[in-house]
Amino acid sequence: MLVAETYLGHRDDDSVAEAIDGSDHATVVLSDTERRRSRVRTETTDGRDLGIVIARDLGDGDMLEADDGTLVVVELAAVEVLVLDFADSDVSPTAALALGHAVGNRHWNLAVRGEEALFPVTESKARMEATVADLLSGDVPTRYERVPPTTFDDDGVDHTHGDGGHDASGHSHSGSGHAHDHGVRTIDGGDQ
Repeated sequence: MLVAETYLGHRDDDSVAEAIDGSDHATVVLSDTERRRSRVRTETTDGRDLGIVIARDLGDGDMLEADDGTLVVVELAAVEVLVLDFADSDVSPTAALALGHAVGNRHWNLAVRGEEALFPVTESKARMEATVADLLSGDVPTRYERVPPTTFDDDGVDHTHGDGGHDASGHSHSGSGHAHDHGVRTIDGGDQ
């Protein structure tokens, strides 16, 4: 089994791009969960057994080096999302707040792209569609598409907090120490 323990950089870095161009490199496609783990056992796209031991989140285009010198390029598997398109809708502030409350209680991640809200599909599509339909008028078109999992990353910003603290994106429950993130990621059209 190949074991990749060395992070070399990103394929956009000049030195890394040169190394990729001049090599017979391997490619690995990681899920959103796998890219966040410090240890992963997986396979390269050509079927070689690969262990990854890297203490960092991996991104699309990251380059690793295996113990035998093999270069490994990381690709990220796209995630399916429910897209709500508010561009031509007339959603009331009350409906928008009700939607925000409902999806926050379900701990759905959210990214805002222009006038669209994107939610990763984490439940059955029928259940997600029912949640949205119960809260919004029928003039908000919905569709599904696939986006990079990094669409929902916070770029390293910690929006969580502990007892008693409040910020714009998280909350605490009755001083219980239960803290979690309800962050909203705003993206432009080029981050897809």
